[in-house]
Amino acid sequence: MSTKGNDTTTHPLAWSVLKVRGPEAESFLQGQLSQDLSLVTEAGSWALILEPDSVVITSCFVRRREDGFDVIVPRELAEVAAIRLKRFLLRAKCTIDVEEIDDGPFVTLDEQIRANWPGVREFARSLTPHSFGKTFVAATISFQKGCFTGQELVGRLDARGSSVPWRLVHVRGANSKNVDEFLKSKGPAGPQGVTSAWMTDGRFEGLGVAHRTLLDPTSDRSDDVIVEEVD
Repeated sequence: MSTKGNDTTTHPLAWSVLKVRGPEAESFLQGQLSQDLSLVTEAGSWALILEPDSVVITSCFVRRREDGFDVIVPRELAEVAAIRLKRFLLRAKCTIDVEEIDDGPFVTLDEQIRANWPGVREFARSLTPHSFGKTFVAATISFQKGCFTGQELVGRLDARGSSVPWRLVHVRGANSKNVDEFLKSKGPAGPQGVTSAWMTDGRFEGLGVAHRTLLDPTSDRSDDVIVEEVD
């Protein structure tokens, strides 16, 4: 955690690319990623790699290439993402190679936090997509494309109004201990608590997970901690 005021260069993020190449790269990824690959261009689109039970392994930024697709993921999650995709590769005529790259969708952790976009530490809480907010779901999932791994439970939850117990929140406070204790003050024991954070102007700012009861307007507020649900 940085204590250097508004210095946003102290939390650089590392990225890797999964190069999916071959004549069946699109048809393979269409069944594995949450985004509609037929609509993805060189400019790129967000997507998700999910477990079969719809838990998010990682978000990814996907770009079309002449002979396939580049799937950009946080470097810390590149290996697990590649293993997950290769598990379903079977007889598809494509290959998956992993390479480290210099640039990704976000340059620093600070930038990612300010964008309210979950990253490695948030995905480690084993949450489903709707826990990360409506904007996240809209940016990463196509509900028109048809089946993909993890789609059934995601679709079922969306049809029910996505009332999930755990929610991504943007938090501010005097220090990490107070914020973490407040996030854990409501709901059953679970994934709640501070996930990613930094210090800005002497104040703690970051992302965390809270139980929905903490976000109820009738719930007790803290004078020292500001919690905003990520929409």
